[in-house]
Amino acid sequence: MSRTFSIIKPDATKRNITGSINKIIEDNHLVIVAQKRIKLSKDQAEGFYDIHKDKAFFADLIDYMTSGPVIVQVLEGDNAVEKYRKIMGTTNPENADNGTIRKEYALNIQENSVHGSDSDTNAQIEIKYFFNESEIHQ
Repeated sequence: MSRTFSIIKPDATKRNITGSINKIIEDNHLVIVAQKRIKLSKDQAEGFYDIHKDKAFFADLIDYMTSGPVIVQVLEGDNAVEKYRKIMGTTNPENADNGTIRKEYALNIQENSVHGSDSDTNAQIEIKYFFNESEIHQ
């Protein structure tokens, strides 16, 4: 068993489709072991996305991620990072496989409904950014 980190982004919470997204996650044998609905502050968003601070899209990303509530989650299962990335689909929903979260629900490349960790190392970092161990339950 391993863990990964997930964010259901503001476009999805605004459209009230978080349950539909979580159904896809759970139907693919990932267990939600921690979950919070929060509104990211500018500082939180900038800290979380610090790796992108020098990119042209950074300011737009921060504006978007602070535009409404998000659902932060810890997912657990076999090969959780790899499995969730497959379930999410590619960043650009036009190129995502049918049945993936982004193909089904994303509005565009920025408002693509979900974020997931890209490695086991980053999953650990991202989980610790939002959760302490006492908030994660099997």
